[in-house]
Amino acid sequence: MQNYFTLAQYDEIAGLIRSKTTYKPKIAIILGSGLGSLADSVEKPVSIPFNDLPHWPVSTVYGHAGRLLIGMLEDKCVMVMQGRIHFYEGYTMQQVTLPIRVMQRLGIETLIVTNAAGAVNPDFVPGDLMLITDHINFVGLAGFNPLFGPNIDELGPRFPDMSQAYDRRLIQTARTAASECGLLLREGVYIGLSGPSFEGPADLRFLRLIGADSVGMSTVSEVTVARHGNTRVLGISGISNKANLDGNSITTHEEVLEAGKVISPKMDLLIRAVLRKI
Repeated sequence: MQNYFTLAQYDEIAGLIRSKTTYKPKIAIILGSGLGSLADSVEKPVSIPFNDLPHWPVSTVYGHAGRLLIGMLEDKCVMVMQGRIHFYEGYTMQQVTLPIRVMQRLGIETLIVTNAAGAVNPDFVPGDLMLITDHINFVGLAGFNPLFGPNIDELGPRFPDMSQAYDRRLIQTARTAASECGLLLREGVYIGLSGPSFEGPADLRFLRLIGADSVGMSTVSEVTVARHGNTRVLGISGISNKANLDGNSITTHEEVLEAGKVISPKMDLLIRAVLRKI
């Protein structure tokens, strides 16, 4: 298993993607568990399966299609990552975040990242959308930071600032877009854990105590690498289940995917409205 990638390897993948399309996207969208329906709206897409790309890890999780789509959406040229890679699948953090590096080498300037997340805030209900205003890099704080290892100066600084991981102008754009669409848009802090086990009630009470509003098993490492490379980020969680603070209910992946059917139309509407304003 490869621990670190070189600039030449990132450029090898980027070059192969360029050879398959004349599109030159500046915006990328990562679609989380059960949230892949937006990909069907991409016009005149070029589709590239993950397993057609050298070094690119392949998603093993049901609900993640595992392909790149490049085409037009709301008159913007976009790259859509339908499905993502997770740390719990056994990949290294560098493998998990390889797609972000390739996006940067392709000239992506703005990343819209979505996820299905569990509620930690007891006021949130399944089907809600939550605008991510900040995150807690719990896995990174425990030693699994995707920037660990040799720094490639061409990609970003050794010690990048994370005080505004989520772009404030994009946050305001999303607020305005949600208001105009009549969508309820919660706001809060997302915490990224390693998974794959769901959190127990004591875990959730602890996460609430330290300031988390939603919890998931992705996103934070992707955003960390995006900001390292000066990519602007907008993050949106789809709340898939109620906070189980008392241990009286269970959470399943099937429940997450089922919630995606409710969340997806709202997520699609919001992202399309945001794209129109970028």
